Amino acid sequence: MDLYTLCLVAAFAPLAGAAGAGFLGWKLGRTFAHTVTILSVAVSLAASLAVFGQVADGATLDRTVYTWMTGENWRLQVGFLIDRLTVTMMVVVTFVSLMVHVYTIGYMADDPGYQRFFAYISLFTFSMMMLVMANNFVQLFFGWEAVGLVSYLLIGFWFKRPTAVYANLKAFLVNRVGDFGFLLGIGFVFAAFGTLDYAPVFKAAPQFAQMLVEIVPGSEWSLVTVICIGLFIGAMGKSAQFPLHVWLPDSMEGPTPISALIHAATMVTAGIFMVSRMSPLFEMSQAALSFVIVIGAITAFFMALIAIVQTDIKRVVAYSTLSQLGYMTMALGASAYSAAIFHLMTHAFFKAVLFLGAGSVIIALHHEQDMRKMGGLRKYMPITYATVLIGALANAGLPPFAGFFSKDSIIEALHLSATPGAGFAYALALAGVFVGGLYSFRLVFFAFHGKERFETHGHGHDDHSSAEAAASGGSHHGHAPHETPWVVTLPLVLLAIPSVFIGWFAIGPMLYGDWFGKAIVPTATLAEMAKHFHGAGAMVVHALTTLPFWLALGGAATAWFLYVARPELPALIKAKSGFLATLLERKYFFDEFNDWFFAGGARKLGHGLWLWGDRTIIDGIMVNGTAKAIGWFAGVARRTQTGFVYHYAFTMIIGVFGLLTWMFWRAGG
Repeated sequence: MDLYTLCLVAAFAPLAGAAGAGFLGWKLGRTFAHTVTILSVAVSLAASLAVFGQVADGATLDRTVYTWMTGENWRLQVGFLIDRLTVTMMVVVTFVSLMVHVYTIGYMADDPGYQRFFAYISLFTFSMMMLVMANNFVQLFFGWEAVGLVSYLLIGFWFKRPTAVYANLKAFLVNRVGDFGFLLGIGFVFAAFGTLDYAPVFKAAPQFAQMLVEIVPGSEWSLVTVICIGLFIGAMGKSAQFPLHVWLPDSMEGPTPISALIHAATMVTAGIFMVSRMSPLFEMSQAALSFVIVIGAITAFFMALIAIVQTDIKRVVAYSTLSQLGYMTMALGASAYSAAIFHLMTHAFFKAVLFLGAGSVIIALHHEQDMRKMGGLRKYMPITYATVLIGALANAGLPPFAGFFSKDSIIEALHLSATPGAGFAYALALAGVFVGGLYSFRLVFFAFHGKERFETHGHGHDDHSSAEAAASGGSHHGHAPHETPWVVTLPLVLLAIPSVFIGWFAIGPMLYGDWFGKAIVPTATLAEMAKHFHGAGAMVVHALTTLPFWLALGGAATAWFLYVARPELPALIKAKSGFLATLLERKYFFDEFNDWFFAGGARKLGHGLWLWGDRTIIDGIMVNGTAKAIGWFAGVARRTQTGFVYHYAFTMIIGVFGLLTWMFWRAGG
């Protein structure tokens, strides 16, 4: 099968699966819904692997699939750009998606929305494939908005829960803020370059490097800087960077499979992928890179701090995701785009393990997510424990797990980068390594070690908890938790394997070989890093003497001391911390500020517009005022209609007198 046909199959197979489950699933049943979607995503994965093989041998593709609209000197189209950056994303997206599809059979068993859920996650996979395979900004924007729409549907999947409805609305609104900047960036591209296709834009970009534009009269900006910052604001929304990060932790209200699919491996990394794809533009604007690196540093460190006070097992992993996305963003700002994509890939595997492992625990404890009601689960759930431990080791960046290679590469890039702000980012990245070790192992020790704090009777407080109880293979009552069925544990094991080994094999070609070729612009940062790289094995050995390793180990040891050796200490530390603990638990008061300033401000603005605009001007002046004016005129006119003949005669005489006076005056003039 030729490359173009394989790409069509890879992109559109999940759409066919989504249509099958969505339109026919209600009639043909649950088995049909999960079979058709899993087969479609498996076909997409197989096609993506075949494309990967051909592209690895040197093949590329930049081809229009369908022309949507044409003008005098422009066209809007659907098209594929297939290079090594694209196929890396295609394989990661389809593999993680397939694992999540299989896992969902166990997690969503007996849920009334079973078929709908499978239709949504398959549709999400299609949307993500269209985004990463795009060869133009129009299709990129279509995929961008489509994944946002499907994430809205999935976060609010349990739509009878007010918290889920609030969370999906919050995600939708915050992403619109980012998308406004994204649209402005695309608009500037079209205005300047006259096309929205990647290839001509990247080719012509150097000619526009010195062009200035006046956004505010009297203030000139570099055109490329404006474009890059606009595009990155879109990435800040989608990839949950400070201050547009607030939607991602709340999105944990959705079922756990979508936490793994959307908020670990794919959707939130769309912004990282997009900036890497736009590397020819970003490399021409040091101001934009500086903005990117500072935003990434703030996100990486300050979101990691919140993770150490969370008690909801999924929210710990969610804040961990925010922190890791911050690391990827710092790599972009340091001009180490390959390192960002490398961390994106390793993170997809180990973060999916952590989310799905958390879901496995939630199933076993009948929808209990509070880690204070866990503990001692290691002996009941050995497979889940082993995979979550691997995920935590990789997440903390300890050698020789996958996360170590990618995270250490990013820290090295920050150390060597010439981007203004790199020193600030390097300091926060190092501090974040310690915090990362702490929150990763806090989860492991809190949930799986220590004394048992769970109850063996059911909770049954949600309309879907019975579904998850059924998924665990038992009832709500009277038994200790036990290992979840194979449809849950198999994806965990298959995702844990690359979490251990992928870094060994991928770091050489992806960072220091020519794997990405022309897909990502070669940079001085990576060239400098290459001088210090002597193979994966040497990197592991050398790491034992470096600061990041000892910081991560120190974080893990601190977690062991606080949650295994001296479990009474965390409560004492919290009591002594005072405002600091409150600051972290209230997430730096971002939600309160947004509710007061943006939501409250919008309500007050709306009330003011209603009071002065609707009630005073429209109702008071235009509607009622018009009626009153007509009534007054009618009242005046009515006084002349008395019914007496002598009044009418008098009026006629006065009228004739006035008319004659006017005629004489005109004649005399």
